[in-house]
Amino acid sequence: MKGIITAGGLGTRLYPLTYATNKHLLPIYDKPMVFYPIQTLVEAGITELLIIVGGPHAGHFLRVLRNGKELGLKHLEFAYQDKEGGIAEALALAEDFSSHENIAVILGDNIFEDSIRAEVEAFAVQERGAKIFLKEVEDPERFGVPEIVNGKIISIEEKPTVPKSRYAVTGLYLYDGQVWDAIRGLKRSARGELEITDVNNFYVNQGTMTHAVLKGSWTDAGTFETLLRAGNLVRTRAR
Repeated sequence: MKGIITAGGLGTRLYPLTYATNKHLLPIYDKPMVFYPIQTLVEAGITELLIIVGGPHAGHFLRVLRNGKELGLKHLEFAYQDKEGGIAEALALAEDFSSHENIAVILGDNIFEDSIRAEVEAFAVQERGAKIFLKEVEDPERFGVPEIVNGKIISIEEKPTVPKSRYAVTGLYLYDGQVWDAIRGLKRSARGELEITDVNNFYVNQGTMTHAVLKGSWTDAGTFETLLRAGNLVRTRAR
């Protein structure tokens, strides 16, 4: 299985910090942010990786990551996203890299405590479908929220006013080769983007979406508050 990290965008919610560099290279305690999703994939046995970058600081990734060997990667590539158009639009740049094999996708500002090795190994021999990772949160209205009936996801709603569960869809997804057909069939949302929630609902509607619930800590790091939270979580784990 190959891995893809989305790390484009301008990080406007973190201005003026992101005037200096890409959001995903800002420090989370003692490492650049992007190191953590890389470590999550490497620990799961995924060592062939594509990082999707963008914005004026894309070249900084080469200076920081070089060929990825020091982080346990066997192969590292980069793709450039010209403009912000949603996670699914960024993911579309990875089709050739994927060789239409199963892929693991992780957002570059997501920090996970749990190992996903068991889920990745099980998915590698799964015939078809997708798997998402959920976390119970206090503010599900900030995220994609699944509706779960009898242990099965029947819909996912993006940033709902009235959430149908207390679970957030985290920025970690496992997809089979159908994901590229799903992306090609998307229509832009009201905010002009190709939404990853619509990709996930493609699998939900097929009845091939599965999920796992994370036990350990998880956060994104796209705002000043969550950037601080991520640093504190990593610092606590390092003690």
